[in-house]
Amino acid sequence: MNIPLAQPDITQKEIDAVIRVLKSKRLSLGEWTEKFEKAVAQYAGVKYAIAVANGTCGLHLLMRTFGVADGDEVITTPFSFIASANCILFERAKSVFVDIDPLTLCIDPERIEEKITKKTKAILAVDIFGHPCDWGRLTAIAKKHNLTIIEDSCEALGSKFAIRNSQFANCGNFGDASVFAFYPNKQITTGEGGMIITNNAKIARLCRAMRNQGRLNYKWLQHDILGYNYRLDEMSAALGYAQMQRIGSILSKRTKVANLYYKKLQIMNSELRNNGLPEIQIPYVDKCAQVSWFVYVIRLSPKYTAKDRNNIILKLQRHGIACSNYFPPIHLQPFYQKLFWYKKGDFPITEAIAQRTIALPFYGQMAKKQVKYIVQTLTKIILSSKLNNG
Repeated sequence: MNIPLAQPDITQKEIDAVIRVLKSKRLSLGEWTEKFEKAVAQYAGVKYAIAVANGTCGLHLLMRTFGVADGDEVITTPFSFIASANCILFERAKSVFVDIDPLTLCIDPERIEEKITKKTKAILAVDIFGHPCDWGRLTAIAKKHNLTIIEDSCEALGSKFAIRNSQFANCGNFGDASVFAFYPNKQITTGEGGMIITNNAKIARLCRAMRNQGRLNYKWLQHDILGYNYRLDEMSAALGYAQMQRIGSILSKRTKVANLYYKKLQIMNSELRNNGLPEIQIPYVDKCAQVSWFVYVIRLSPKYTAKDRNNIILKLQRHGIACSNYFPPIHLQPFYQKLFWYKKGDFPITEAIAQRTIALPFYGQMAKKQVKYIVQTLTKIILSSKLNNG
């Protein structure tokens, strides 16, 4: 088999929507962007949604909207896609990393307050792999210290979290503003694309203006504030709107694949135990969370080294199974090491977990036989390999 790491769920409905836009010859600043925004806002349960070119653009606009600037500090996680930290640097502020919870892999609230200083402006927390952060504790910390909360839900469209004994609420509702992203491996896709969501009218107005070259009053060639060309085109918006009409079905299929992986990996762990080998750690889901699956990331036992993990990935790839190491720690990226002098050991939980992760192929259209083949192949590789753990 040749199984890709990810694959968008595209039907004739999406193709027809894009063709309709092309035939209309209105390819930007049209009705489909507005339709897409309304669909996402309604689904997320917020007042305002602002479509942008990608999730990184959305995060950058929120940095500017909340006045993050030279010398400010924003607390965030070192275990994420690099954009969640880069957007802080765009405004010449500093990313202050806090290590992660070893179960959820989200930023650890217990470690945040020791990093807060007079320069701290905001907390940017990431719903990593679709698993929600502990938003109850994060919002309490932010309120105590008068900090802005920016919710990076780029990987979590459809995920939910319950604070204490409250009802489950959609991710994207817990920050002062939040961002979704729609890259082809996400829950829904627009090819490239993102969405800022908020209940604050002022934030929405500023973000709309800044995405469109700073036009606060929507007058062509009148630029009231510094802005950017961060718009989403009409073809992408139409694709996103069509995807939103099917989001229940799309998420349901992804959940079924995740559940199938869980069952097969349980069988695999039993076989590993019988052969005296440590188990694979299956993705954890907190009792207060409902996960909309973005990727499916397993972890090897701490007895395995990064070299062991990389060898397993190479062998899976040779069997036609695309897989990857999600995510290398941000603070150990060459650019961050040169700029901030980070070194190994600075965030030990992130580093220990990052060297053992394997993102397996994951998308809603996966067949049972594909999941079975992946897990069986992984089992054989581990059983037959001479790994560094002995």
